[in-house]
Amino acid sequence: MRFLYSLLWHFLLPLVLLRLWWRGRKEIGYRQHLSERLGKYDNLAFDTSKKIIWVHAVSVGETRAAEPLVDNLLLSYPEHLILLTHMTPTGRATGKTLFEKRLPRVVQCYVPYDIGWMVRRFIRHFSPQLCILMETEVWPNLIAQCAKHGVPVALVNARLSERSLAKAQKLSSLMGEATRSITCIAAQTEADAQRIKQLGAQNVPVTGSIKFDVAPPPEVLIKGTALRGQIGERRVLLCASTREGEEALILDALEAVDLQGALVVIVPRHPQRFDEVARMVAMRNIMLCRRSEMRTEWIGPEVRILLGDTMGEMFAYYSACDVAFIGGSLLPLGGQNLIEACAVGKPVLIGPHTFNFGVVTEEAINAGAALRVTNADMMLNVAARLLQSDVERIVMGAKAKAFAEQHRGATARTVALLQPFLN
Repeated sequence: MRFLYSLLWHFLLPLVLLRLWWRGRKEIGYRQHLSERLGKYDNLAFDTSKKIIWVHAVSVGETRAAEPLVDNLLLSYPEHLILLTHMTPTGRATGKTLFEKRLPRVVQCYVPYDIGWMVRRFIRHFSPQLCILMETEVWPNLIAQCAKHGVPVALVNARLSERSLAKAQKLSSLMGEATRSITCIAAQTEADAQRIKQLGAQNVPVTGSIKFDVAPPPEVLIKGTALRGQIGERRVLLCASTREGEEALILDALEAVDLQGALVVIVPRHPQRFDEVARMVAMRNIMLCRRSEMRTEWIGPEVRILLGDTMGEMFAYYSACDVAFIGGSLLPLGGQNLIEACAVGKPVLIGPHTFNFGVVTEEAINAGAALRVTNADMMLNVAARLLQSDVERIVMGAKAKAFAEQHRGATARTVALLQPFLN
């Protein structure tokens, strides 16, 4: 089965590269470092005398989740470098922002496509002591080449939804082989562990979610305080990490809901959609201000929408808001991470579709940190109530912060599991 999988990759590679170039029309990062995607790293400088721990974080969410793990590994293993790999330009940009103070001990590049000879060239070039995959990244040829070259593979902060399990079971001979070849798996929840075991894994300890250990950077919180100062006394509803189709629902529902002059901040999940969302707002004749165009002036009361079109400032937006809606959940997209909003003590609203973060969402709701809404109209009406009710909003925010704090510690448990492979 893996032979057929590899053959398919070879046939599709020209189309994959063409799609990469096409996506580069809107996001130039997709046209950069192309040789790395094919397993060539001759121009990448790093200290070859150091041992290497390879951490693969495919995109933005995984990269941000990896921050406490990378910091802990750098502290625990001072003789090592961290090789941080990605698949998306936004993931790479996020890593550059997060780890710029850790240079030169953190080296970034793209992981090659999952073709055996490309992965083999990558492994021979860097000779990592350990490969750490974040969350859901199970690539059959990558794992097979690591096994062939004696590189242990750890899948950490692992999660697997029912939907993803069903897809994997349709390719059970391929994904089952890959899963069984992973040296160490650490699951976020017991439910994740049980689903992963159905793919053939034997020992899957539950370590919790590393995302609870992500600490808000002080400099970003300062930006949030400054942004709140520019907004003034108005209440703020944040719509964070919204996905395609959701902004239109929110903007349409906004016409029928009285938010009592509150400012709505919309932060699209993908930066290539910033201009698209700005056009949506303009078409509805709603006064818009773009975060990227702000200087030091106040945001006037005539501005109803602030478009968060900057990178690396999500904690600033959470810090500046009064209520946070987490996107990707109004439509069947699986939802996004609500932990960061809880970490800064903000009440959370979440839509009906949260299968990517099912357990943590239900736990947050049960803890009184989050409320489930069924559609955009309900979301805005519940937000309006919270924005006007200081007591309910403050109590809910305190519960959110307590919820986040009580789940910390996954990073230390994960590093303890990895210790035998690094000593």
